[in-house]
Amino acid sequence: MKPYKKVDVSEQQLEDLVRRHAGMIEEGLTYVDHQKPAAGGRLDVLMVDSGQSLVIAELKIVQDDGMLMQGLDYYDYVSSHAEAFARLYKHHNIDPTQQVRLFLIAPSFSQTLVNRRKWLDLPVSLFMFHCLVFEGDSDLVPIFAEQALPTPPATVEVTHLDDHLAYITDTDVRAKVSALLDEIKNWRPGSISLDPIKYAISMKVNGRVFAYFQPRRKHYLLATYNDQEEWTEYSVKDDDDLAKVKPIVKAAMERRAK
Repeated sequence: MKPYKKVDVSEQQLEDLVRRHAGMIEEGLTYVDHQKPAAGGRLDVLMVDSGQSLVIAELKIVQDDGMLMQGLDYYDYVSSHAEAFARLYKHHNIDPTQQVRLFLIAPSFSQTLVNRRKWLDLPVSLFMFHCLVFEGDSDLVPIFAEQALPTPPATVEVTHLDDHLAYITDTDVRAKVSALLDEIKNWRPGSISLDPIKYAISMKVNGRVFAYFQPRRKHYLLATYNDQEEWTEYSVKDDDDLAKVKPIVKAAMERRAK
């Protein structure tokens, strides 16, 4: 790999990078519009995901706790006018019946913002970014990483396992997830339960949580304890990712089964 360095960017540069590289944030994400007047301000970037849901991206180039409330104002506006947005951008095939999503994109997030997000019963995702410049090349290369979020101590709503599988739009990924969940249940038949909650599936052995499964449109996240007993979230986008993560999940399960 060529030598590179991290560089700071302006808000305009970040907006341009998000517009041009939406698919690097989430597979299947497509740019729709930017700086659209809404809720007394302007939406930074409006996108649509692979499930045809509208996605609002609120961008900051510094850590800013206020971006959550600002993003929620835009979320309220777009959700209230989803049908109008679908008509305005009809060539993007937006489904106004799908729940709007909110992405907060910043170099980092304070624990205060993360804790506040934890209690929101809305699809709000946090993405950290940094930008690289490789030696001999002037192009900016953005790197986006979704931040893991703590789970509230009490669940508000129980859903069905099929609801989580249906959220995955890639049929191959959905089939592999179904097979994976069946495999996990057979690691210790009769001792492992898969309990659907609002945005995840809680995996328990003898009543003790050892992992969470969180669906995305074309991939999924597995959160579990690593070998240092630190709660860690892993993004699974292909078979190689799964091959690395599955032994970690199984080891966490075995430790909690003792």
